[in-house]
Amino acid sequence: MAEPCGKSDHEAKNSQLVLGRRPGRAPSDGAIAEVALRQSAVIALWQLQRLGMSSAAASKRVGTGRLHRVHRGVFSIVHPRLLTRRGRFAAAVLACGDGAVLSHRSAAALHDLGLRGAAHVEVTAPGSRGRGRAGIRVHSAATLAPQDVTLMSSTLARTLLDIAAEVTPRELERAVDRAEQQRLLDVALIDEVLARANRRRGAAALRAVLGHHRAGSTLTRSALEERFLQICRDARLPPDAVNAWIPYPQGGGAEADFLWRASRLVAEVDGRDIHATRRAFESDRRRDQRLTILGYRVVRFTWRQVANERRQVAATLRRLIA
Repeated sequence: MAEPCGKSDHEAKNSQLVLGRRPGRAPSDGAIAEVALRQSAVIALWQLQRLGMSSAAASKRVGTGRLHRVHRGVFSIVHPRLLTRRGRFAAAVLACGDGAVLSHRSAAALHDLGLRGAAHVEVTAPGSRGRGRAGIRVHSAATLAPQDVTLMSSTLARTLLDIAAEVTPRELERAVDRAEQQRLLDVALIDEVLARANRRRGAAALRAVLGHHRAGSTLTRSALEERFLQICRDARLPPDAVNAWIPYPQGGGAEADFLWRASRLVAEVDGRDIHATRRAFESDRRRDQRLTILGYRVVRFTWRQVANERRQVAATLRRLIA
C-alpha cells in the first residue's frame, strides 16, 4: 500500500528523492517510478512537483502516454485498466488530499475481512476535497484520531467500528472471525476505539458482537453452512464451534462442520458438488466411522434439506441435542 498521504509526513519519508535532484531539471522516469511503485503505481501532482516537474510537464506526459490521469491531480505510470485494487485505493486516497485515509468497506477489503465490496472506493477525509469525484465516496473525518490511522488506511479496530454501522450483525460477526483467523484481532485496541466512540453509529453493534460472540468460532466456508448456522440460531441451538478440528488419539484428525461438545454431536452439511465423487463419499463415511468410535454421533444434512426443510432440520437437531 502507499505511504501516508499527508504532505509533511510523505515529504519527510521521501526527502532523499527530493534532495537528490538538480534544480531546474525535470525528474527522470526512474525517479517518478520509484515513488509511484511504493504507492501501487500511482503518484500525485504535488509529488511530481516536489521532484521538479511542472503541471504543464505532467500534462504533456499524459498527452504522450507516459502518465495516465486517474483522478484530478493523481496519475498512474500504467494504464488505469491495469491498476490493481490497491492502486485504485491509493489513487482515491491521494485524490482526497492531506489527512485522507481508506476506510469503511474499502479498508475492510484491504484488511481482508471477507465483506462484499462497495461499488466505489470509500475514503475518510477532512474538508470537502474529493467529494463529488467519480468512484469515490467521502466520509467525514471529524472523529478520526491519529491512532486510528495506519499508512493510508484506517486501523483494523477503527474499520470494524466504521463497518458496524453499515452491515448486518452476522456480517460483522464474520468480519471479527476473519480478523481472528488471521491473528490480527486485538480486543484491547477495539475497546480503546469504542471508549472514544461515544454514541457513534455502530458502537453498540460492535460491543454486542464482542460481548456475546467468541471470535473465530463461527467462520463458515460456504453459503450452505451459513444457512445451516442460521437454522441453528433461529432454533436457539447454536453450535459450540464451526469447522472444528477433532484430533484422533493415534495422530491426525477430522474437521467437523458443526460441533456440540456436551452432546458429542457432529453435524455435516453436504453440498451438491463437494461430495459427488466416489472417493469423497468413501472418505466421508470412513471419517464418520472413526468419529463414532471416539464417541461422537455424526448426522448429515443434504443441501435440499437445509434449503427447503428448515423446520424438520431444526426438529431433528433439537431431539439429538436433548
